[in-house]
Amino acid sequence: MDNAKTIYLDHSATTPLDPRVLTEMTSVLAQNYGNPSSIYKIGQEGAKLIEESREQVAGVINSSSREVVFTSGGTESDNLAIKGAAFALKAQGNHIITSSIEHHAVLHTCEWLEKNAGFEVTYLEPNSEGFIEPKQVLDAVTTRTTVVSIMYVNNEIGTIQPISDIANDIRDYSRINKQTIIFHTDAVQAAGWLSLDVESLGVDLMSLSAHKFYGPKGVGILYIRKGTQVAGQMNGGSQENNLRAGTENTAGIVGAGLALYLSEQERPLVVPRISELRDDLFQDILSIESTYVNGSKLDNRIANNVNISIKGVEIESVIINLDMQGIAVSSGSACTVGSIEPSHVLLALGMQRDLASTSLRITLGKNSTKEDILELSNALPQIVKRVRSMNSPRS
Repeated sequence: MDNAKTIYLDHSATTPLDPRVLTEMTSVLAQNYGNPSSIYKIGQEGAKLIEESREQVAGVINSSSREVVFTSGGTESDNLAIKGAAFALKAQGNHIITSSIEHHAVLHTCEWLEKNAGFEVTYLEPNSEGFIEPKQVLDAVTTRTTVVSIMYVNNEIGTIQPISDIANDIRDYSRINKQTIIFHTDAVQAAGWLSLDVESLGVDLMSLSAHKFYGPKGVGILYIRKGTQVAGQMNGGSQENNLRAGTENTAGIVGAGLALYLSEQERPLVVPRISELRDDLFQDILSIESTYVNGSKLDNRIANNVNISIKGVEIESVIINLDMQGIAVSSGSACTVGSIEPSHVLLALGMQRDLASTSLRITLGKNSTKEDILELSNALPQIVKRVRSMNSPRS
């Protein structure tokens, strides 16, 4: 199948590089190849580009540029945030609070801290729609709590968590009890769809990943509020304020900054249009017998996310059949490629394993069209019917 003809509906896994970002990165790769840590002109030109990108990011998230750190991706940003904060405050306490539906970059980091570094972790359970209530977080806080990490938007079911309410509660608790608790949010899925204003959100740490908002793979962003204690996790040079050693990826950073800026500029036009397409798609798919919405209602769900379970199918067969018709979707999180286990998110919502294993995740992008949705809506019922007939026991 010619890639140009593929209807790509897996934007939560990754997004195509914006052509404007590609043009800018190509120029930097060709002309600004100097090491940004060097004192001569060609190196300092690269350093200037990095600082301009830092300013771009800061403008989008409403922070100081000094609070922006570039990493290799969302996974590294999560690791640096959680491990860095936990180790920085270890003399004060060893308790971390997170949720059971976080991305594996958060869950596995917390598990590592439990196993190898003497930390204790409380994993909060969501309700049936995937929400973590602020009261749950506050009730879990102890005198030994130092770090709380709750994701902004779930990467599988699109649930939007009440981040600002949680942050306000933690801030009030910390002030009253004179206890430092650092609040981190994995906002990887929020960029381009929701406000990233760190002052409104009230977070101390926030992770982003460029390839989720039409930037390059291999570049991440970590916002660190001024005064927040974070211990660097990579030894070497003094780059990124001694928090992230290693020669900077100049072209990638430039691409990340531009992509985030463009995504924020286009958000007011993109979100309403894609929300309407998503609602139409939900209506079409739910007309198929024995299909179920996974996660929250539409008003508390990110604009591009459709996650459903289709009873009585082998979901891999559905995905392969769609792919043969030039339509790319996924099952669960793309970061669990090769896994035959049901989504840990859906299981946490209380779903039975057999139904959780039939989940289909469809995530639209800013360039998705009504024609794309019609193609999927027309193809899916026939594919489901065919796969179900193949799975039915023969008499």
